Amino acid sequence: MELSVELSYYPLDADYKPLIRAFIEALKTSGLDVYSNRMSTQLFGDFDDVMSALSQLMKWSFEQHGKAVFVAKFLEGDRRPRD
Repeated sequence: MELSVELSYYPLDADYKPLIRAFIEALKTSGLDVYSNRMSTQLFGDFDDVMSALSQLMKWSFEQHGKAVFVAKFLEGDRRPRD
């Protein structure tokens, strides 16, 4: 089953921009299709792969950078925009 996720990441740190960039770069190495804009990042892939990557990277974020807020919308299927 395919899964689409819209994710926003808010590190609770005054110097938050490098932390967001590092998180997005880590997502890009996960093998998922990752698209970023100013407000959120969209992830597309197999359900198990997406959930595994999110679980690992959220844990990594908390361990490396401390408190953060994650806001996510999950949609079943491949909902990436088509030209």
